[in-house]
Amino acid sequence: MKPKFYLLAFILFAGFLFGQTDGYAQTKTAKYVFFFIGDGMGVNQVNGTEMFLAEKEGRIGVKPLTFTQFPYSTIATTYSVYNSVTCSAAAGTALATGVKTKNGTIGMDSLHKSPLFSIAVKAKKAGKKVGITTSVSIDHATPATFYAHQPDRDMYYEIATDLPKAGFDFYAGSGFLEPNSKANKNAPNIYTLFNEANYTVAKGYEDFKTKKNKASKMILMQKDNTDAHSIPYAIDRKPGDLTLSQITESAISFLTKDNKNGFFVMIEGGKIDWACHSNDAATTFNEVVDMDNAVKIAYEFYKKHPNETLIVITADHETGGIALGNGKYALNLKALEYQKVSETELSEKIKQLRKDKQNDVTWNDIKNVLSENLGLWSKVKLNDKQEQLLKEEYIRSFLGKDVKLAESLYSKDEPMAALAKQILNEIAMVSWASGGHSAGYIPVFAIGAGAELFHGKLENTDIPKKIAQAAKY
Repeated sequence: MKPKFYLLAFILFAGFLFGQTDGYAQTKTAKYVFFFIGDGMGVNQVNGTEMFLAEKEGRIGVKPLTFTQFPYSTIATTYSVYNSVTCSAAAGTALATGVKTKNGTIGMDSLHKSPLFSIAVKAKKAGKKVGITTSVSIDHATPATFYAHQPDRDMYYEIATDLPKAGFDFYAGSGFLEPNSKANKNAPNIYTLFNEANYTVAKGYEDFKTKKNKASKMILMQKDNTDAHSIPYAIDRKPGDLTLSQITESAISFLTKDNKNGFFVMIEGGKIDWACHSNDAATTFNEVVDMDNAVKIAYEFYKKHPNETLIVITADHETGGIALGNGKYALNLKALEYQKVSETELSEKIKQLRKDKQNDVTWNDIKNVLSENLGLWSKVKLNDKQEQLLKEEYIRSFLGKDVKLAESLYSKDEPMAALAKQILNEIAMVSWASGGHSAGYIPVFAIGAGAELFHGKLENTDIPKKIAQAAKY
């Protein structure tokens, strides 16, 4: 009898083990799911940030981010249906729904005939509370793919009208780009629709804390008279600005209120991408750190619920083709620590200088601005060629008749600001392939219940499927 018993036990165990996807016997269910998406955050954005942090401490190596220490890590591909290089809409749709689509498409198939429903919808149907959050506008491509279904990512009003239809519990970001319809003047303002759907709108973190207890559903935005496109870069932040960490804290607070069934929350670090479009290395690395600070808040929650929490970190695509090196066998990332503002904010300071000086700006005025904000001359030495390039730009920009702004996807900046940033990148020995997206691998990191599912090279469409499996939606 004993041999038969052992044989039966082995068969039952093998059936249980190999009946699980990937050969893993999942014993824990992810009741609480954090899905972080660093927009534009490729492998080198992460690696560069850790090396930058180490060089700031005066050493060669890496200073680990919180999420890079998670026990499971791998890489994923990002191509869309018709393009090797994806856009955020198609990549977001893949991460949200597990289905690839056409570039520019929000939550629909590549023929624009059928809606694709996200993992957030699955979570809601499974009885979980759901939050969709970002550091850019709530109707931007990546967050939109989790709740909206539109053929074009630029249909901001239409995307916003899909928000109350999804009926999720918590949304957060900088604001909305088109509160009113451009096509139909009689169409209702989106805030009217939100109010009719019983959403409470909070303007800023303090307003959220005041309103959260009485709200059944919440939309957290920046205060009035701020930029609806995004919250400020971490490097430009001022007291009172809404932050991604505050958004993360707010999401946890709201989604755990009167809730025993668990939650799903997507948190996007959206301005990593914007900094990479501008080829702004210091701002990029500071944005990665800023997202890691938000991850730390989720990690503290995980430590209280380790058997029920899953945290997944990834990106929608890589932006800029950043290279850690420019031909020399060295890096000088420490030079970037003297950059105190983003290229965009530096541009604003130069514009203000024009205004204050009534366009009578001297070369010494420019040197002072670049020294104070980038450390050029005062902290970072320039060679003769680099100084000559800046002088020539000064002549064109301040002594010539016309100024041609330096354009990237999300900004139009003073050419002097763009050139000075480029020279600082050169001194730091960081180079860029373009101002657009690349087909580079994206990193994937995971910890917690079901994290063991994230192994081996992945397609971006695998990620939401594995989250759904871990959470048993």
